[in-house]
Amino acid sequence: MAADTHPSTTGAGGGAAAVRRLLLDNGALTALIVLVIAMSALSGDFLTTDNLLNVGVQAAVTAILAFGVTFVIVSAGIDLSVGSVAALSATVLAWSATQHGVPVVIALLLAVATGIAAGLVNGFLIAYGKLPPFIATLAMLSVARGLSLVISEGSPIAFPDSVSHLGDTLGGWLPVPVLVMVVMGLIAAFVLGRTYIGRSMYAIGGNEEAARLSGLRVKRQKLAIYALSGVFAAAAGVVLASRLSSAQPQAADGYELDAIAAVVIGGASLAGGTGKASGTLIGALILAVLRNGLNLLSVSAFWQQVVIGVVIALAVLLDTLRRKAGATPAAAGAGGGGKGRQAATYGLAAVVTVAVVGATSFLHGGSSPSANPKIGLALSTLNNPFFVQIQSGAKAEAKKLGVDLTVTDAQNDASQQANQLQNFTSSGYDSIIVNPVDSDAASNSVKAADKAKIPVIAVDRGVNKAAVDALVASDNVAGGELAARTVAEKLGGTGKIVILQGQAGTSAARERAAGFAQGLKAYPGIQVLAQQPADFDRTKGLDVMSNLLQAHPDVQGVIAANDEMALGAIKALGAKAGKSVQVVGFDGTPDGLKAVEQGTLYASVAQQPSQLGKIAVDNALKALRGKKVEETVKVPVKVVTEANVAGFSG
Repeated sequence: MAADTHPSTTGAGGGAAAVRRLLLDNGALTALIVLVIAMSALSGDFLTTDNLLNVGVQAAVTAILAFGVTFVIVSAGIDLSVGSVAALSATVLAWSATQHGVPVVIALLLAVATGIAAGLVNGFLIAYGKLPPFIATLAMLSVARGLSLVISEGSPIAFPDSVSHLGDTLGGWLPVPVLVMVVMGLIAAFVLGRTYIGRSMYAIGGNEEAARLSGLRVKRQKLAIYALSGVFAAAAGVVLASRLSSAQPQAADGYELDAIAAVVIGGASLAGGTGKASGTLIGALILAVLRNGLNLLSVSAFWQQVVIGVVIALAVLLDTLRRKAGATPAAAGAGGGGKGRQAATYGLAAVVTVAVVGATSFLHGGSSPSANPKIGLALSTLNNPFFVQIQSGAKAEAKKLGVDLTVTDAQNDASQQANQLQNFTSSGYDSIIVNPVDSDAASNSVKAADKAKIPVIAVDRGVNKAAVDALVASDNVAGGELAARTVAEKLGGTGKIVILQGQAGTSAARERAAGFAQGLKAYPGIQVLAQQPADFDRTKGLDVMSNLLQAHPDVQGVIAANDEMALGAIKALGAKAGKSVQVVGFDGTPDGLKAVEQGTLYASVAQQPSQLGKIAVDNALKALRGKKVEETVKVPVKVVTEANVAGFSG
């Protein structure tokens, strides 16, 4: 009789409640569906086979890293080192296989062993050293990145051809990274749901003390958990390096944050005890769909960061509402009924998504293409005034010529730039301009554009092992020689100097450093007291120069690989700048030229960046119209001093 007093669940109200509960139980999946539908409605380029495969490729590295991080977060830990461990593992593979002749199979095992070793060190420090996971893995982040730079000497190392196939496609259309992601996801799901160590993760995350009292060897389990995270980081590093055809010592920088975000968006709790591989995969796909879609919509790179942050917060808020409403994720190892319901939910979600997306495709079916040529400009970074000026020159010329110009910012991440170039290619852009983060890493993406018959113009830096229609650039090596001669002549051929180098692993840093060395050969009286990287950054230039002054107070000259570092050095030198210490910068940025005018910066080797952008757009338009373009278009560099700065325009 009591049953008669309960409200019916079959009526309209019950149906609405059931739908609400379904959405709350699958918050991340709901968010992914909404995103896919929204992007399909907003961009006609999103819902194409090539672009959807791009999304899968772009999600692969983050997802593989995140699967390993899932183990750690489920057990109430954290691993901030996975990005650096990925870079170190890939560097070890490339270094051993290509530079020391180690068989590729053995080199692969060494890469995996590197990941395991890093994970074991993390686990030992946490389980036996009683260090908080945040501190232990933060230390490993720094150690692994440093070792990667030491082994590679700051330069990319070519990847073995047999392993580089991991970045290719099967049958000319199915990307291997997607297959690796699926395999690693299945392994992660099996470990979490079907193994003793998986059950241990949930037990430790739920209540570590209770797990210990129940007889679980918590310390040993933590060693295994962090070792597993290291294995997945190594796999992600190999896949990433395969895509870039080289092991980049700065690869996967910051990827640990994306991996943690994917796990949390997927429904795991940072407090431990909950989480699953399928949720993590959905979280990684959400991040990939966001970045891909925002690129296609030509959203500013700066606003993209804002949007991604807001979506992450909303996804976690939805998960919080789900928990308050009493919805809980399926327990690890749940019975067949639970897994059957989960499979049915995913199937229903797929059907709904396909139906709605199919309907939205009619929004774009009859639309006519833009009359203006579409050109994509992929810049290495917009956090540097030099590249901001390239963008300004390119935009002004595009507006003048009636060109639709889309600009992306790779934030000095070669992998992110590869994704952006793939998006340009799959979206059918008429021409592409690329300012490579690294000349080797951009090769595969440029080859894909060449295959699609899309003209490619390189600006400021060339692309190795791939054909471009033109290179519009100043000569970094020649500019470096000019900077060295300028400071040497100002010092009368004798003196003590320091050199502030650019970001390790970038082609611009290597080329300018080579130019400095070449130029100083003609001046044996110039003594180089120290050479230190300051990452093309003004703040780091200030810090590094302050430190060098402690060891070398008698310094008489400074050569900086860009104006930003030179300006930081001037701040550190104080009253000495322009008087007892002569500083020479590189790039001819507005702030640099202002310092030259004030006399604190003796000279800047100006590259006229706005001209680089303008000429790159001109050549991109010529190439797509079938006109002949020069293979190399050199924009002359010029030493700007106080004597000629008034008449100079970049």
